[in-house]
Amino acid sequence: MNTLKIKKASINDITVLQAIGRQTFSETFADVNSEENMIKYLNESFASEKLSLELSNSNSHFYLAELDDKVIGYLKLNTGDAQTEKQENNALEIERIYVAKEFHGKKIAQALYAQAMQTASEVNASYIWLGVWEKNFRAVSFYTKNGFVQFNTHIFKLGNDEQTDLLMKKVL
Repeated sequence: MNTLKIKKASINDITVLQAIGRQTFSETFADVNSEENMIKYLNESFASEKLSLELSNSNSHFYLAELDDKVIGYLKLNTGDAQTEKQENNALEIERIYVAKEFHGKKIAQALYAQAMQTASEVNASYIWLGVWEKNFRAVSFYTKNGFVQFNTHIFKLGNDEQTDLLMKKVL
């Protein structure tokens, strides 16, 4: 494998962010959700206007994982009022870590997670938290391996389907 680069995304990266976001979310969840709910979620979550606002928010941080100048994954972090569920101001949320399926098992997610830890240090976060679908066993295992513990649950709406997310945190 050639050199992996993790770079901060900017407003100029909307198109590539939409593409990798739609690709990786579909690869992860299309087989276990209805097509209707997937289309609704993808259209809402990766709309240009929504991503533009998120990229312009100083409390949201996007990073792209690139290999040979090809984006193969991404990371979205939130602090302050950008958190999907307001936690404390000194908390950092990992909203998304996604990697293209062909690169699973190649430590790309771990590299993105390392970026999340670096950002947590830079913003002086006292803990990192996230929500992960209870049936996404691969992701739950990844976060558990990295020291996260469940502290609650919440409902995540995928289209019209209400799903249970495990809320997990790691105290720093």
